Amino acid sequence: MIDALRSSLGRIVSTGHVRWSEFAWPVLLLAAGLLAAGMTFVAVMADSASNPELGGVDYEGHRQKILVALPVFFAGLFLRPSWLKRNAALIYSGCLVLLALVPLIGDERNNARRWIQLPKFDLQPSELAKIGVILMLARVLHENPLRTGRDWLKPMLVTAVPMLLVAAQPDLGTALTMVPVLGGLLYLAGGSGRALGVLGLTAVAAGFGIWQSGFVQSYQLERIETWVESFDDRELIESRNGLGFHTYHARTFTGNGGLYGRGLGEGVANETGLLPERDSDSIIAVIGEEWGFAGTAMVICLYGLMVGLLMFHAAGLRDRFSRLVVGGVAIYFAAHLFINVSVNLGLLPMTGLTLPLFSTGGSSLLATFLALGLALGLSSHHERSLGGDAFRRY
Repeated sequence: MIDALRSSLGRIVSTGHVRWSEFAWPVLLLAAGLLAAGMTFVAVMADSASNPELGGVDYEGHRQKILVALPVFFAGLFLRPSWLKRNAALIYSGCLVLLALVPLIGDERNNARRWIQLPKFDLQPSELAKIGVILMLARVLHENPLRTGRDWLKPMLVTAVPMLLVAAQPDLGTALTMVPVLGGLLYLAGGSGRALGVLGLTAVAAGFGIWQSGFVQSYQLERIETWVESFDDRELIESRNGLGFHTYHARTFTGNGGLYGRGLGEGVANETGLLPERDSDSIIAVIGEEWGFAGTAMVICLYGLMVGLLMFHAAGLRDRFSRLVVGGVAIYFAAHLFINVSVNLGLLPMTGLTLPLFSTGGSSLLATFLALGLALGLSSHHERSLGGDAFRRY
């Protein structure tokens, strides 16, 4: 029985096929460095004078969630590409089931039902759904030439179903993070630029139509209106104690850092605790104030380098499925970085989205560690591939 269990497990995970000489060590080192920097910021927030008055930033809880997520990283690292390809639809279906359970058994907070409460852990299925979408899109696109309308319809449906389930929670911001993943993977799969342009314009027109039709939640409309008004400095200042509170303080604290910052733990955001969600959605504003423009630019450049290296390793893979998964993970990190930074600078409407490897949040950490493990594993876990484009040069 033990031999049978070992044989079954061997069909799912493998360490022997990993080529450690080709392992993406720079990506792992960059991710570890960004994680260490994020933990440092969270630790400083937990020690700030304002922390007890606001319910607290729980550094110990954050550290424990990282320890819980580490096994998920190693699971993703050693999963066989062939097993992932065969079971991508099953993983994707499991994510849809979890999303469907949220309205039934989910925990409601701040007028949204997004979490399933588990012992000592609150699971946010929308975070895991992003990984499920990447795997299923790679499965659908790995033998899809994208030549007909039907070829394009399949990946769009794969993305649309979880997007609608997430948007209904309501969590429109998280739902929209799947759009760049879809667009990026369609491009990596060989989709033409013209077709992608038409698709993008159609999506914008559809979004505008939904906005005008009244299907958008009232608080979402308020966020968009507040964002538009925030480009007028006078309007932003007048709304700083109302709807523009978060936007005003995120931009103010970011600018307060100047070129080199006020110093770690010396920011007003930490001293006063005025910045909402400073340990998660708005952590980049804290970085901006305490490390300044120079330090924030360094963080963004390191993130960009990690994304670029993931794309480089994706391009070197012969197996199309693995190439698309690694590329999808790179797009996942890039999209989160772009949206999180843009929101806190006022370039996009305010939405709750974490900065992977920096922000707190158990489900976000699980998804981040799983995505990173899958990307690092697939980029160095070589199995024979006789796919139609296995010998194409990219």
